[in-house]
Amino acid sequence: MPSSDEETPVSRFHPDPPEPDQLAVAAGVFALLSDPTRLHLLWLLAGREADVGQLTEACGASRTAVSQHLAKLRLAGLVESRRRSRHSIYRLRDGHLRRLVLEALNHADHVITGEPFHD
Repeated sequence: MPSSDEETPVSRFHPDPPEPDQLAVAAGVFALLSDPTRLHLLWLLAGREADVGQLTEACGASRTAVSQHLAKLRLAGLVESRRRSRHSIYRLRDGHLRRLVLEALNHADHVITGEPFHD
């Protein structure tokens, strides 16, 4: 087990050709990420857990829209929720999704600013 000073290695390479079911699951994730409000919610959750009220305030969408997007994300297994008193607290399900969201936004930064792309 790595010490607290060492980082766990991150796999950036998938050595085997993807199976059809893997491609379908990945395409489903990208489909969910294709909505700007859902992407914004996932970005917010990449930084911290939050309830619907906090997410509504931070992203500027209506509470109803945020709740509907969170329901889709939860049903797809991208976010998890837990109860705290009368509130549902949402968080991202895993670090792969966190990195995917952040990388997509980093890519967008390069497209918008014209900064050269890199690995």
